[in-house]
Amino acid sequence: MTEQLLIVGGGQAAVQSIHTLRQNGYAGRIVVVCGERHAPYQRPPLSKKYLAGEMPRERLALRPEAWYRERAAEIVVGARAVELEPASGRVRLEDGRVLPFDALVLATGSRVRKLRIPGADLSGIHYLRTLDDVDAIAPKLVPGCRLALVGAGYIGLEVAAVATRRGVDVTVLEATDRVMSRVVGPDVSRFYHDCHSDAGVKIRYGAAVTAFSGRTAVKAVETASGERFPCDLVIVGIGVEPNVELAESAGLPCDNGIVVDERARTPDPRIAAAGDCTSHPHPLAAGRVRLESVQNAIEQAKAAAANFAGEPHVYAEVPWFWSDQYDLKLQIAGLAQNCDGQALRGDPASRSFALYYLRSGRLVAVEAVNAPRDFLFAKKVIAARLEVDADRLADPGFDLNTLLPA
Repeated sequence: MTEQLLIVGGGQAAVQSIHTLRQNGYAGRIVVVCGERHAPYQRPPLSKKYLAGEMPRERLALRPEAWYRERAAEIVVGARAVELEPASGRVRLEDGRVLPFDALVLATGSRVRKLRIPGADLSGIHYLRTLDDVDAIAPKLVPGCRLALVGAGYIGLEVAAVATRRGVDVTVLEATDRVMSRVVGPDVSRFYHDCHSDAGVKIRYGAAVTAFSGRTAVKAVETASGERFPCDLVIVGIGVEPNVELAESAGLPCDNGIVVDERARTPDPRIAAAGDCTSHPHPLAAGRVRLESVQNAIEQAKAAAANFAGEPHVYAEVPWFWSDQYDLKLQIAGLAQNCDGQALRGDPASRSFALYYLRSGRLVAVEAVNAPRDFLFAKKVIAARLEVDADRLADPGFDLNTLLPA
């Protein structure tokens, strides 16, 4: 049992670590260092309900203040960790404070990937990752505003859905040839392209952004093809990068994330890591993966905290993700890697369907749109490593539950 456990990072993994530690009888001191000036809050609603004004600010908090007091967890906000000394068991903060630790959970998360091109410092160019980011963006989404969204991933399309409903003129500039190309297959991409186009969103593919123009504020976005898109506001959503600098400078191995094992442990037995910042093995993956999801942060934090509390736990749960756009809920389970078959269940025209992905006869992933039963079924089958028949999956009259073990 360690005397002081330090958690660097103020997101979902930090909160889950506190819960699991106390649930498993950890009696030592817990200190959480949050780089932002806010106590841990939910990030997924930022580009959805919070941006749309449908969720009040206070509901973003992951836990009320009393929850931390009841678990004797100290939250230090607005304090960025800048140096980790594993040998002496210390973390130095930007303000000069030094915090000792007997055990450490690195839950440093990720940061937005930024465009470093001419005009990138003009006002009116935003990135959406934090609560403060959204508070700066939301008042500008007014009817008639010309919004250029750079990137057609989750963030870009979720913002497009919110902005269009506010009467904003939305143009999405995507460097690849389809929307959400990193997370869904071509069929689901086509479906979402059509939904956004029908809502009035203009999407341009092969649009590699090379510059922003304007005197002091952005007035247009320029692409490699020579096109120029006038705008009043820009939001860039081109992915994130793991925050590994603290670990890397301390000599911990990093490779597209802090390298951990299936129990979320680094090679240093006193240091674990969890969430967006980690690279880890997973039984469904071909090699290591880095997953950006609430589910991954929760499950890895459970493993990291349980290990420090003396209750070893292996993280092997099926990964899952989601996105809300208009009246559409996209739910993804599993990892669609090296697939050799697929099955479509339902009709995309009905705005409710599921696309199953198979490898060597086994179900490995699903992309479900407004089809929660298909999503839940797939999670169970993927976890059980079951072989399934593609024709049965595609047959809407077949009861999928009969394929599950008794």
